[in-house]
Amino acid sequence: MVVRSKSAEFYPKTPRQTKVSAFDPRCRDCPRLAAHLDRIGHEHPGYHARPVAPFGPARAELLVVGLAPGLHGANRTGRPFTGDRAGILLYRTLHRRGFANREGSADPDDGLELKGCRVTNAVKCLPPQNKPKPDEVRRCNRYLAAEIAAVRPRAILALGAIAHRAVLMALGLAPGKWRFAHHTVHELPSLRLFDSYHCSRYNTQTRRLTAAGFDAVVRDIATFLRRSR
Repeated sequence: MVVRSKSAEFYPKTPRQTKVSAFDPRCRDCPRLAAHLDRIGHEHPGYHARPVAPFGPARAELLVVGLAPGLHGANRTGRPFTGDRAGILLYRTLHRRGFANREGSADPDDGLELKGCRVTNAVKCLPPQNKPKPDEVRRCNRYLAAEIAAVRPRAILALGAIAHRAVLMALGLAPGKWRFAHHTVHELPSLRLFDSYHCSRYNTQTRRLTAAGFDAVVRDIATFLRRSR
């Protein structure tokens, strides 16, 4: 299902977007998250335990937006969706649909390269219990807004409802007009927002999201990008 927009506005040139970098590796603006990372870094000295930078080319047709770094995945390795079960499904599917040179996902030195695709998170720091608070999502949203403005994707894949709402917030759009639903497509001004359940271990183990179901979403994105060039 495609939900269409009547607005012509896109990538609004607000001061927030023009003055803020798309990523700050030293950001400690969320006290709860900063304290949590300090604790994790002390408990696991070899972990990245800092804000996790986006991964992929600076300009890309597809931007994948996840929730936040996983404790033993991106928070450990320093690369989004790397080192945990969620990344296995994500990068395997991106590779199958031509967005990556290999499946990757195990280690930042695995030679994985993304093609026309960039992967980021709505929240750049590991939250306790993998549950960021609404004010933390809002505070981090300026980085997502700056990234969307810089990357200028034609398609965004939101993994889960929080990522979906964060994308709309970054674009200055009211979330009530475009509600999250798995395998739903929202035609926003000059880009399409594709929704999928998050490819987390919980969702795949409970069969809420299957490999085939996730592949169908990414296949539709690849088809849209190919036909609209």
